[in-house]
Amino acid sequence: MSFSAPLNEVIAALGGDLVGASDLRIARIGPLEGADAATIAFLANPRYRSQLSASQAGCVIVGPAMAEAAAERGGAYIVTPDPYLYFARLTQWWAARVRPSAPARIHPSAVIDPDAELGEGVDIGPLAVIEAGVRIAAGARIGAHCVLERGASVGADSRLAPRVTLGFDCRIGARCIVHSGAVIGADGFGFAPTKSDDGQGRWEKIEQLGAVVIGDDVEIGANSCIDRGALGDTVLEDGVKLDNLVQIGHNVRVGAHTAMAGCAGVAGSAVIGRHCTVGGGAIVLGHLSLADGVHVSAATVVTRSIAKPGTYSGVFPFDDNASWEKNAATLRQLHALRERLRALEKKL
Repeated sequence: MSFSAPLNEVIAALGGDLVGASDLRIARIGPLEGADAATIAFLANPRYRSQLSASQAGCVIVGPAMAEAAAERGGAYIVTPDPYLYFARLTQWWAARVRPSAPARIHPSAVIDPDAELGEGVDIGPLAVIEAGVRIAAGARIGAHCVLERGASVGADSRLAPRVTLGFDCRIGARCIVHSGAVIGADGFGFAPTKSDDGQGRWEKIEQLGAVVIGDDVEIGANSCIDRGALGDTVLEDGVKLDNLVQIGHNVRVGAHTAMAGCAGVAGSAVIGRHCTVGGGAIVLGHLSLADGVHVSAATVVTRSIAKPGTYSGVFPFDDNASWEKNAATLRQLHALRERLRALEKKL
C-alpha cells in the first residue's frame, strides 16, 4: 500500500521539535544509508554520526546532542530526547496507516463451541477452533488455524497470528501479540524413571496439572513454546517480550518487562526477575533464580542463581561480565605464556 504523510502530521501525532519544511511529505521510514528525499531516518548512536552528514534523507530524527550536526547537514530534522523511542512510536503510527486492521468478522469456516464467550468486535479467522468455555474479550483477533482449547481465555485487543495453539485453561492478558506457530500450554517435560520388565528402565509420565498465565502487553515470537506447570502455573508477567524459538519450561516465572532473544531456553521452575534480558541462545538451568536487572549475554549457560543485578557472560564458567572479560583476555595470551615458560625451563 502506497502511503505518504507531511511532517506536520508526524509532529502532531508524536511531538518533537521540527526544524525545516513542515509540509515535506515522507513516503518511507529507512536507515540513513541509502535514504532519499522521501525518507525519514533516525540517529540514536553517536558512532554513526558520519552517516548523518552523508545521508540524503529528507528528515532525520536526532537527540539534542546531535542537533548541531543535523543542522550542518541541511534539510529537515526532528529533535527529541530519545530518538530510538521516537522511531519505535513512529513505526507504530506508520503501520496503523499502511496496514490497517480489516473489519472484525467471524469466518464461516471457524468452529466455535456454543459455550464459548466472545466479546464485542472479536475477529476469528478461517478454520480456527474455539472449544467450550473459551473466553475471548472485546477486540481480540484470532488468526486462521488457531486452536483455543477448553477453558482458555484471551484478553481485550490481543492478537493471535495464524496457527497459534492456546492450551486447556491457559490465559493471555490484554494487548498481547502471539506470533505464528507458538504453543502455549503444552505439557512440561516431566517423567519419573522406573524399572521395566527387561531391566532397562522406562519413563512414567507426570501429568502436568497447572496452566500458563500471561499478563498484559506481552509479545511471544514465532514457534516459541511455553509449557504448562506441573502443579502450579507457568507465569509471564506484564510486558514480557520473547523472540522466536524461545523455550520456557514448566513452572517458570518470568518477571515484568523481561526480554529474551531467539533460541533462549529456561528450564523448569527457574525464576527470572523483572527488567532482565537474556541473549540469544542463552540457557538458564532449572530451579535457579535471577534477581531483578540481570542481563545474560548471548550463549551463556547460567549454572547457579544470580543474586545481584549486572551483566553476566560465558559458557563455562560464567561470571560477572568484568571478571569474565579479564579471564578471556588472559586465555588469549595462554599460548604465548606457554612458550615463555618452555624457554625458561630450557635455561634452567
